[in-house]
Amino acid sequence: MHYKTFKISILLFAVFLFTNANVPAELQQNPADTWKILEKVTFKTKKDPMLGYDVDIPIFSKEVKALAGETVEIRGYIIPVEGYKQQGYFVFSAYPYNLCYFCGGAGKETVMEVFAKEGTTVKYTAKPITIKGKLVLNSKDVNKLMYLLEDTVLVK
Repeated sequence: MHYKTFKISILLFAVFLFTNANVPAELQQNPADTWKILEKVTFKTKKDPMLGYDVDIPIFSKEVKALAGETVEIRGYIIPVEGYKQQGYFVFSAYPYNLCYFCGGAGKETVMEVFAKEGTTVKYTAKPITIKGKLVLNSKDVNKLMYLLEDTVLVK
């Protein structure tokens, strides 16, 4: 009897192990926790020759760099850029509109630019949603946010 239980346990463990083998450990968690990983960034101040003033350049941790180019799920709030209907491009925030980086004083690491997958849009809502897309890190273009999510689709 114990031998059969042991075999089933080993089989279930193997299925779990191989099912998650290609998924980075950072992504094997709740989509709301993705923001916790993205918080692992520091900044250095550097004078931008084109702008003529100091800008903060992000220094991404190894945990954040491990997510670069990966498809990630993340939970948060739409901050509309082009009206309040269907969103093909928007800012996504870990916090609601009144608490976000632009209005409430949260950090730069709590927002990202989102580009919906071609031919799709995300309907605006003030409620939290989960989206999925390819994470791109930006430390060069001061006219963009440091996190970009490309080919994004609504998860729920």
